[in-house]
Amino acid sequence: MNTATKAIVEQAAKLSANEKIELIDALLATVDKPDAEIDTLWASEAESRLAAYQKGELQALDLNQVLAKYL
Repeated sequence: MNTATKAIVEQAAKLSANEKIELIDALLATVDKPDAEIDTLWASEAESRLAAYQKGELQALDLNQVLAKYL
């Protein structure tokens, strides 16, 4: 972390919790740009999965089953 970044972090540490959240949101907005192509691909994938589920071609798992795999 460079000197300028360290100074900003020190200043941010003095902010209230709400101010920190606002700062985080503002910073994320500068790096997390919407991508229409990715959004379209995800929407298509979601629609495809829903259609497969509704046709009985895809089974759903209980949340506890999914989490058990990782815990």
